[in-house]
Amino acid sequence: MEKILNSIRENIESILIEKEILIDSISYDIEGKDNFLRIVLDKAGGIDLDTIVMATNLINPILDKLDLIKDEYILDVLSKERGNE
Repeated sequence: MEKILNSIRENIESILIEKEILIDSISYDIEGKDNFLRIVLDKAGGIDLDTIVMATNLINPILDKLDLIKDEYILDVLSKERGNE
């Protein structure tokens, strides 16, 4: 799975960098009977919901085209937790 996650990172990173968005982490998690592809993003000043939606709309067609994960999964794009700043 690590090879697949690295390939995903390589394929989505450049389009996100154009929008000044960084990939913090990518993981594939199984919770109960659901599979989640989690992509945690970061950006200077933090990421708002509109940016998450925009990033998801950029990432989703790339993942569909790559078709690297054969199991059904839920794409979960989220922002890095900032804690109390």
